[in-house]
Parts: sequence; structure tokens; C-alpha cells
Amino acid sequence: MDKENLLRQWLDKGYDDLRSAEYLSTMHHPTPDEIICFLCQQSAEKYLKAFIFSHDIEPGKIHNLLMLLKTCQEYDVSFSSLLEKMIFLNPYGVTPRYPNELGITTDDMKIAIQYAKDVQEFVLAALKGNED
Repeated sequence: MDKENLLRQWLDKGYDDLRSAEYLSTMHHPTPDEIICFLCQQSAEKYLKAFIFSHDIEPGKIHNLLMLLKTCQEYDVSFSSLLEKMIFLNPYGVTPRYPNELGITTDDMKIAIQYAKDVQEFVLAALKGNED
């Protein structure tokens, strides 16, 4: 499969995770907020990996957003503006998979969705900037 196809797959998966989180947040039956936060973390992870992949680097099976962000910053220092969002989303990549007491609130879930959208917009703009 060619590079453009693989890049599109990374972006599509990030999009799917974000849209799923948004959809679940509108359900009338309560959906656990930690599942929505997990999907937001996953979306951010896939968008960061798409950016890394666009630079001919295999992103690997890493889930730590801070480490992925550091790699992105090697190619574009403006990614540092996402640090606060990555710190917020990072714990949702693993912890919600297991019994825990995260104490995630509806406000946390709403912030996670917004931050995932911000990452999506940022990465898409960065990728577009790479085309120019």
C-alpha cells in the first residue's frame, strides 16, 4: 500500500474515534464518560501518528501522547502548543481499560472531546502546510 493510502487510513481512524466519542456523548442512555475520554485519547494518538507517518517514520505501537508529541515537535516546533491538551488526554489511553476510580466528570468528557477536535484541526492544518 502506498504512503498516501496509509496516511489516509491513520486520519480516517482518528476521525472515526472522534466521531464515535461525539456520538456516544449524545446518547440518551448514559455512556460511561471514561469510554468517551478513551476514544478522544485514541483520536489524538492517531492524528499525531499520522503526522509522524507523513515524515516517513513508522510511529510504532506507542500510546503515550507526550512521547508522540515530542516526535512531532522534531518536525514542527509549533506542536508544543498542544502540550497542555496532551497532558490532559494522556491518562485516558490506558487507565479507562481497567477497573479504576478516575472520577471522570461530564465536564472532563466535554473537555476531552474539544481537545481531540483541537488536535484534529491542528494536525490537518500542519499536514496541509507540508503540502505547500
